[in-house]
Amino acid sequence: MNETAAAGWGRIASARRRSRLARGGISMSDAKVVRLEDTEVVPFGPLAHYQPIIGDDDGTTPIRTGIQTSQPGYEAPLHSHPYLEILHILDGTAEAWLEGQEDRKVLLRKGDTIALPPGAPHSFRVVGHEVLRLLGTHVSPRRIVDYRDGGPADVHGYRVAESSRASGAGDDPGDRAASKP
Repeated sequence: MNETAAAGWGRIASARRRSRLARGGISMSDAKVVRLEDTEVVPFGPLAHYQPIIGDDDGTTPIRTGIQTSQPGYEAPLHSHPYLEILHILDGTAEAWLEGQEDRKVLLRKGDTIALPPGAPHSFRVVGHEVLRLLGTHVSPRRIVDYRDGGPADVHGYRVAESSRASGAGDDPGDRAASKP
């Protein structure tokens, strides 16, 4: 195959990929670069914060990603998502578990990844005295969280703390869930 033909096939394949994304309601024709230092920092109570990277409340991408940074002592409230969630440990150590399997907690160190099944209530906590940084991926255009204790979430899928509901603020994340990402 000559170079001209190869270039033509490349353009066709690229157009097909864009078309498939568009049919799914999601269109992405240009590469997007996000610099972590330019992202919003969303507090998860006093011990953690989250920085959304890819994805938004309008669901313009097929996934959502973000970096969560958690201090020693942090534990995510038990929660689930109706889609696959992936956590990749960048720094520190965590312990993760599924509801009903608390006796089989999984130790996760730097470089480890865990895939959490859709609909499975899960949690994680920081282990040791080092800060935990993880990359969370929600395999969904929107962040949807079901807190096992029935606690409410704001419109972004983050936990609403009691103090926020009482004051009417409604968007204080308090003990937000692990991702969130």
